[in-house]
Amino acid sequence: MGGVQKVILDLLNNLSKDKFEFTLLLNLYQGELRNDIPKNVKLLYLTKGKEDFSKNPLLKKIQLAFRLLKLYLYKKFPSFQLKEKYDIEVASSYSEYDMTLNSSNKNSKKIAWFHSEVTYERLRSKSWEYIKKMKKFDYVVFCANQIRNLIEEKYGITFSNSSVIYNAVHVDEIKKKAEEYNVDYGKLKKPIFCSIGRLHSRKGYEILVNVHARLINENYIHSIVIVGDGEEMDRLKKQVIALKVEKTFKLLGTKLNPYPYLKAADYFVLPTKSEAYPLVINEALALEKPIISTRVGGIPEMIDNNFNGLLVNCNEEEIYQGMKKFIQNSKFVDDIKRNLEKPEEKFNPDSIYQEVEELLLQLLN
Repeated sequence: MGGVQKVILDLLNNLSKDKFEFTLLLNLYQGELRNDIPKNVKLLYLTKGKEDFSKNPLLKKIQLAFRLLKLYLYKKFPSFQLKEKYDIEVASSYSEYDMTLNSSNKNSKKIAWFHSEVTYERLRSKSWEYIKKMKKFDYVVFCANQIRNLIEEKYGITFSNSSVIYNAVHVDEIKKKAEEYNVDYGKLKKPIFCSIGRLHSRKGYEILVNVHARLINENYIHSIVIVGDGEEMDRLKKQVIALKVEKTFKLLGTKLNPYPYLKAADYFVLPTKSEAYPLVINEALALEKPIISTRVGGIPEMIDNNFNGLLVNCNEEEIYQGMKKFIQNSKFVDDIKRNLEKPEEKFNPDSIYQEVEELLLQLLN
């Protein structure tokens, strides 16, 4: 369940239906969130997704070939698909920059939303390319101050028509979903650290497995559960087996509602190498879970170090020391828990929607 997709759906559900008419254009109509698109939003998509493919292997290959052809044709000739005129077009991530800039709506105001962290190694080589494209937009929205500051410091480029708009957090909704069913971790040894995220190399889960094995070998009793799936699943499973921690490190796969798993855990841990402004941090704060996270992207804007969580650098030693502190130092953890109380007072989603609406109206005038 991608963070950017959740942000888009949240905005579509909560922005004024009286002031705006929204159209959502998808490359692929697929994924677990496709049934959550609001009914008042006009939906356009280039091609159907894997859920609609034939079970017949030959037909499936033909459908896949047609899908690739449609996506290629749209990239080259966007006006064939997008015939309607729009006042504003929003590229929700850098992967949509080209399509938005090449839109047949030459007179529309164009907004680039930037949700990424430019210092991440795999993105670094393309960062300059994305930044040059961002300069072509009428307005740029950053998800965190740190992201905008990094671009200014690293590339010497400022965006005069830009602002920082944080992702909205619905504490009551998260707490309600966390109560939908009970999760029993059974014989897993406490404390239980939970992490939620896509199993991708940039998420740092291979580091977490090593840290866990090291702590277990030194008799620091605990367990770790990971909610999420991805291309690293098989490799992580092999790593867990090789380090002989199958009983205490659990890869649970994707859960449509992950919040009961987080609620049933003691702590939240995020060993990520690169983030922008991860929703999952705020979701853990909403459930009042003490957090250990790497100090990347906009996370320092979300966690007050040693107050409502612990920030560490992204390396095995610092994550190890942080987790050991949570396991050993009950007073430190109790202090953090007290500082996490009443999360409703910290988050105000209505102010976020007001910011977005004011921006859209400003561009229309």
